[in-house]
Amino acid sequence: MSQHQEDRDKVVNALGGKKGLIDSGVPSVVFLIVFNLTKEVNTAIWAALSLSVTLAIIRLIRKESIQHSVSGVIGVLICAYFANRSGNAEDFYIPKLLTNLGYGVVYLIANIVGWPILGLVLGPLLGENLTWRKNPARKRMYIKASWLWVGMFFLRIAVQYPIYLSGNVNLLGTVNLAMGYPLFFATAYGTWLIIKAGPPAQKVTS
Repeated sequence: MSQHQEDRDKVVNALGGKKGLIDSGVPSVVFLIVFNLTKEVNTAIWAALSLSVTLAIIRLIRKESIQHSVSGVIGVLICAYFANRSGNAEDFYIPKLLTNLGYGVVYLIANIVGWPILGLVLGPLLGENLTWRKNPARKRMYIKASWLWVGMFFLRIAVQYPIYLSGNVNLLGTVNLAMGYPLFFATAYGTWLIIKAGPPAQKVTS
């Protein structure tokens, strides 16, 4: 495996990885499908939660990391709480909107103060730790890549919040899905292209 491929895999895994996206995203798809079939919020909640727990068990049996599975279970529980409390299916997506807002604000502030989140996360994984802080070109690279994520998080909110207010759960769920995997992969790929084209990392030797 080339160094570029190895670094690419590290970037993808740090941003969630394919399995992480499945564990966190598929239960939401099941929620929408079951709700459309039954029109019962509680039934849809239990279907999503059951799948999330099942995925976690499968990861355990296969001796794979359950980090994202556990996060997925917790995420579904939080979403289920909001939907169950109000009885409105669209409230299942409130935590997702709040999560995007939280991440968007954090990435935005971190960029403004010169401590891009991607640099903090990927620096140690790429063997440079925080040496990029002393490399202006490398720092600009991480800030540029982090702006992609700021844009992704706030774009999701700008599009989905008005739909949430309209109460159209089918449209909200569909748009949430469309702006989930596809937008994530596009942003992750853009991030990799920026990092790949950037100056080489200064490896830290022990």
